[in-house]
Amino acid sequence: MSTFRRFALLTASLALCAVIATAQRGRYTSPEAHTTATIGGREFTVDYYAPSAHGRKIMGALVPYGEVWCTGANIATGFTLGADIRIGDLKLPKGAYSIWTLPKDNDWTLIINKETGQFHLNYNASLDFGRTKMNVKRLDTPVETFRVDLRNDGGNKGTLALVWENTEASIPFTVLP
Repeated sequence: MSTFRRFALLTASLALCAVIATAQRGRYTSPEAHTTATIGGREFTVDYYAPSAHGRKIMGALVPYGEVWCTGANIATGFTLGADIRIGDLKLPKGAYSIWTLPKDNDWTLIINKETGQFHLNYNASLDFGRTKMNVKRLDTPVETFRVDLRNDGGNKGTLALVWENTEASIPFTVLP
């Protein structure tokens, strides 16, 4: 077989492998997303994967009520603190955590976990730093793609908000001196 034919065969084989790999990824993808905010002179970051609704019912269905949710997709959502904070009933030291939630129709609980980088189905409650209640409100306009917002509320105050479909679950936090 000529060198040209071998090259052509190799190229065609690689192209076929790429098509198969893309098809195996599934119908829906959840791309990586990041949000960063400077609050109280310190940087805070959330790294997550952002699923989209694609016409599906989200709250109470794809995200079941009464079960711990990874708060995103693929890999557990990471929350990196540039300073110690008070968030709800918790005082969190500067560092990296994963965030999980326990959603209910009108009541959400934020779960701060000491493990980071785990697959979204590998939640280990024994590594929880703590849990605290979130504020929940209904949105008038549906949000297609899951989003995490870090909001600077002025001074040393901020808000962590989780937004998807017709729901926003949020919790204020304070940067500690």
